[in-house]
Amino acid sequence: MKRIALMFIRSFFQLPIWLFQLFRLCNIDKYDRFTRYAFLHKLTPIVNKRGRVTIDCHGIENLPKETGYIMFPNHQGLFDALAFVETHERPLVTVMKKEVKDIFLLRNVICLLQAEIIDREDIRQSMTVIKNMTNRVKNGENFLIFAEGTRSRNGNQIGEFKGGSFKSAMNARCPIVPVAIIDSYKAFDTNSIKPLTVQIHYLKPLYYEDYQGMKSTEIAELVENMIKETIAKFENKSNL
Repeated sequence: MKRIALMFIRSFFQLPIWLFQLFRLCNIDKYDRFTRYAFLHKLTPIVNKRGRVTIDCHGIENLPKETGYIMFPNHQGLFDALAFVETHERPLVTVMKKEVKDIFLLRNVICLLQAEIIDREDIRQSMTVIKNMTNRVKNGENFLIFAEGTRSRNGNQIGEFKGGSFKSAMNARCPIVPVAIIDSYKAFDTNSIKPLTVQIHYLKPLYYEDYQGMKSTEIAELVENMIKETIAKFENKSNL
């Protein structure tokens, strides 16, 4: 958590202005999603730089030209979202667990992004989230969901991807974008504030015709393996 403190300390004099803008933009009836996201997209690189984190981004050209897709990355920790917001230019929507919805600042970011909140213990509520995601993706919104269900506690090793996470994509028949995140866990889950490079790799998308007829568990396994292969290929590059 030392790096979070460093970010706050080095941004101390601008924090009041940023907080004012953040609270103001939470008026979703007045500001559209493009305006709200543009604020976060502009702010995030500044905060990351002050935390001595560089984002090494690859594969932006793989993102579908049309909107209305779902990204499925591995999950290493809180910094993952910052890597996405810095590198993904178009508005995105996250799916977050209910445990974070009342955390200071995070609840405002949830409001800005109009994130979906999921209760993993409530099957009925989870099904409602899947339905909401399906409708919103069909209407052209881009989503980010961590298919492991929770963050990995083993560095760059990833957990099993859950098939249920892919139901919205299957129902919406939308592109699925696998995303490999490398070394993100080092940002907040260690006590180091040494300069750090976090890699994010947007992989080639799977279109509906690519996964049509597959079971959700089979799609999950395919995406998981694509990410594993990418991590195995690039995880040592940041240390060279």
